[in-house]
Amino acid sequence: MSSLVNNSIKFWLVLIITLVISACDKTEESAYQPVYAPKNTPQLTEYIVGIHPLHNPQRLMELYNPIVEYMNANIPEAHFTLEASRDYAEFENKLYAGRFDFAMPNPYQTIQSLKHGYRIFGKMGDDNDFRGIILVRKDSRIRNVSDLKGKVVSYPAPTALAATMMPQYYLHTHGIDVNRDIENLYVGSQESSIMNVFRGYVAAGATWPVPWKGFEAEYPDMANQLEVKWQTEPLLNNAWVVRQDIPVLIADKFAQLLFGLQDGEPGKTMLAQLPISRFEAANDETYRPVREFLETFSKTVRQIDY
Repeated sequence: MSSLVNNSIKFWLVLIITLVISACDKTEESAYQPVYAPKNTPQLTEYIVGIHPLHNPQRLMELYNPIVEYMNANIPEAHFTLEASRDYAEFENKLYAGRFDFAMPNPYQTIQSLKHGYRIFGKMGDDNDFRGIILVRKDSRIRNVSDLKGKVVSYPAPTALAATMMPQYYLHTHGIDVNRDIENLYVGSQESSIMNVFRGYVAAGATWPVPWKGFEAEYPDMANQLEVKWQTEPLLNNAWVVRQDIPVLIADKFAQLLFGLQDGEPGKTMLAQLPISRFEAANDETYRPVREFLETFSKTVRQIDY
């Protein structure tokens, strides 16, 4: 009888141990997760794209980032990132330090960039739009250029070509000594120059057609209270530059895509937002008229580095 009991006890012990081991094996199986070695995907080269402060940083990103993303979609071996700058001074510091791989500076900054390792490969089209305009309130008493004597005039920045230098040259050729007859107020952006006129902080404000058209579209009620009183003759539009150490293959692909935007509906939509009709090829020699203007301006209006 005791032998039978002992055998029964052994049976149940073996059964219990077997079940415990089986449960442990299942727990280990469910906890196990295979680990795969990372794939050796090639690291994309990063390229920084800079646009001079045509607009405030948020607006500039809204308008130009679709073009940068278009480059990313069509040049898979590279990755482009748009970087905005809060004002002209910050943009110029970055440009002259070589931070940007690709950049769209204004024509004055373009000439300066050639001294800092860049070359011109393209430009905005629509040169007729690259002119200075001077705004006043419709209810102001400004009728003639001479009425600005003793008044304050706003501009985006001292180095803005269309929106500052060209209007200042216009005033100079129409009897205003911009260094003595008026107070020049540099307010940091195109929108700020326009808003200073609207709010009555200045007698007149300078900008250029592209931001003015954008302001008219976005704020029609405010724009209706202003008028373009004077405008300058046109000059060459903003340039595209690339740092000279950027691989030619990447620079060429970027240029081809940029110059072909007007050939497809997505590109046309991007251009219409700017608003321009196209980008086009250019080189250092294309901007000779800008050098000539800067030389004249520096000799007759105020001294600048060119």
